[in-house]
Amino acid sequence: MFKPKGIYYEKEIENYQLGRELLEKYKEVPKVIIENHNNIEEMRKKSNSEFPDMKRNLIIGIRKTHKFVENHKTSDYLVPYTSSGCTAMCMYCYLVCNYNKCAYLRLFVNREQMLEKIIRTAQKSEKELTFEIGSNSDLILENSITGNLVWTIENFANSEKGFLTFPTKFSMVDEILPLKHNGKIIIRMSVNPEEIINKVEFGTSRLKERIEAINKLAEAGYKIGILIAPVILIDNWQKLYTELIQNLYENLSNKAKKEAFFEIIFMTYSYVHTRINEEAFPNAINLYDKNKMTVRGRGKYGYKEKERVEAEIVLREQMKKYFPKNIIEYIV
Repeated sequence: MFKPKGIYYEKEIENYQLGRELLEKYKEVPKVIIENHNNIEEMRKKSNSEFPDMKRNLIIGIRKTHKFVENHKTSDYLVPYTSSGCTAMCMYCYLVCNYNKCAYLRLFVNREQMLEKIIRTAQKSEKELTFEIGSNSDLILENSITGNLVWTIENFANSEKGFLTFPTKFSMVDEILPLKHNGKIIIRMSVNPEEIINKVEFGTSRLKERIEAINKLAEAGYKIGILIAPVILIDNWQKLYTELIQNLYENLSNKAKKEAFFEIIFMTYSYVHTRINEEAFPNAINLYDKNKMTVRGRGKYGYKEKERVEAEIVLREQMKKYFPKNIIEYIV
């Protein structure tokens, strides 16, 4: 259970029920009033070596940006929702975008405003829409602090149209299992080999716990997706990912194996990640491999075409062997 060492909050959160509840919940935690959750000068001045310590803070504010972005993968829109950032420290996380701006978990208390816009948009559409509400955070993790996911499911399940979806690396799903969700919530569990979780995805749930959570969610009737993501081509990657897919086959329930769809995403990396990781985690592995990676945009790196194609062939072969009837939505 995450317990913040300090809280930075906008004064306006006191006008919202959730804001007052969070201030009361953490009444013993030192607090600083800020003007803008998106620009905390004290944080920006900290060095990269303080990155893990910054992750122990909690920022609470009002979300002011509500623009929906079209998406063409497992949803129709990426939607700004109740949080941004995370307490975990995955070394590749794309939210670590501007050095110290995105390091910490930010919670937004105007949840009614955000969910109402989703419901209105869904109702106006001629077709069924799916909204990605977890592209900026991990809602299973956030729910352990705010209860927002329980609140969201309870308030969306009876809406006439639309679906909600989000990914997670956390296994704390018990609170949402008994909820009446009416099949309108799609939960996608991200998995990686245990060795990569241990070396790269600091502060997340173990692989065994994630698989157990998938089985629980499937039994509770949730629509389930499994993300093999991000695929990281370390020296023994072929063995690790072959064993991962075999592990999923052996330990997923029959219901989960029958119903789950898959997404496979290769890692992208950046100059910013390199700078932060070498100072924040000096003893960790270096995810940048100049022999396998190439520039993919300003300051960003991806795997070279040869390595990428060879790895996709291996992954498709293993998926065909163990999950021949399951849909792979995409490999990118």
